[in-house]
Amino acid sequence: MLHFFAARKMGFSQLPKATPSILFLVLLSCTCFTSTDAYDPLDPNGNITIKWDVISWTPDGYVAVVTMNNFLAFRHIPSPGWSMRWTWAKKEVIWNMVGGQATEQGDCSKFKGNIPHSCKKNPTVVDLLPGTPYNQQVANCCKGGVLTTLVQDPTKAAASFQVSVGRAGTTNRTVKLPKNFTLKAPGPGYTCGPAKIVRPTKFITPDKRRVTVALMTWKVVCTYSQFLVRKTPTCCVTLSSFHNNTVVPCPTCSCGCQRNSSRSRRCVNPGTPHLASNVTSSGTNNLSPLVQCTKHMCPTQVHWHVMRNSKKYWRVKVTVTNFSYRMNYSDWNLLVQHHNFNNRTQVFGFNYKLLALDAYTNDIAMLWGIKSRHNDILNQAGPKGNVQAELLFRKDKATFTFDKGWAFPRRIYFNGDICVMPPPDAYPF
Repeated sequence: MLHFFAARKMGFSQLPKATPSILFLVLLSCTCFTSTDAYDPLDPNGNITIKWDVISWTPDGYVAVVTMNNFLAFRHIPSPGWSMRWTWAKKEVIWNMVGGQATEQGDCSKFKGNIPHSCKKNPTVVDLLPGTPYNQQVANCCKGGVLTTLVQDPTKAAASFQVSVGRAGTTNRTVKLPKNFTLKAPGPGYTCGPAKIVRPTKFITPDKRRVTVALMTWKVVCTYSQFLVRKTPTCCVTLSSFHNNTVVPCPTCSCGCQRNSSRSRRCVNPGTPHLASNVTSSGTNNLSPLVQCTKHMCPTQVHWHVMRNSKKYWRVKVTVTNFSYRMNYSDWNLLVQHHNFNNRTQVFGFNYKLLALDAYTNDIAMLWGIKSRHNDILNQAGPKGNVQAELLFRKDKATFTFDKGWAFPRRIYFNGDICVMPPPDAYPF
């Protein structure tokens, strides 16, 4: 692939005549590259699973509990939350919902008396907000569509709502499964497969003395690809160390180039007049990017600084800076891969958990903010737009060294998106 693109820069006129076998290999390599865009080697089996459990039949349809589980190891769903959409197989309508709502009612003019909650052929459903009255709630609902990762808080990694469907089948044989599922969380990036009938779910009562079974269950699996959201990364990494005065910056144009962004008004300088009015004109948490003008043009930057070295320990300071003027990152997380995490001693300022993603990996850790320290929210760009913590590592004499960039991480992810690392030859030595 690299040779192919290099050849494009030279000009096709300078290339020798391609044989059919060479063209076939080029096309095959392009196809292989595209097919792996959604694969994450640190979370190969991660997904969001949507499960429909039919709990009762009605005269013209059924009542189902829909549950969404976040099985992504280090990607959460931030505010303004998820939205789910599907297409009915026949002429179904939603009579009623608990714990969620359809965003549009649609054309219900054919109904008299009892009007459905939604008559849309392809309804979009969202979660209810915190503070919803108890008689409109079900378990795991009403969090504004926000889901955490299983590592950060397993009790908040699922969402549910109950839906009463009419003008539908009333038996396992006559029900037609919804199709064309889409998930936004809150933006694009998720691809959902078709609904498939699976073994009915078993439910255990709170007193654990009785087990009930769903009348019918189907499941939808949605996977995430960073490349479907945007073609450029969203964060980058800078490096420094006490034994070298050099601060290694993010690679230029890591997330875009300043000249192009300035022309399209996607970046502003901190000293720009009327900066506040430009930022708030579209509201905080607007998905359209507006970042501080930098050489790297990334919304977030992670700085890894080797602070000091002693006989038995060595210490690192990690700083995460937000350069986005329209985004506060709530329940953010940082994933770091480093050889010495299996000898980690203590973390000051962040929550920490070593992740055993497989039987052979023990060098990956997740870091996230602590609510009591008020650093679980990474504020938008400005004086308070950063969070930091210190990591204390115990030395292993058999492996510890400052040579060849060993003290710096191999990979860093912010909110599930991989960050651009400086080239190895630029590391502080």
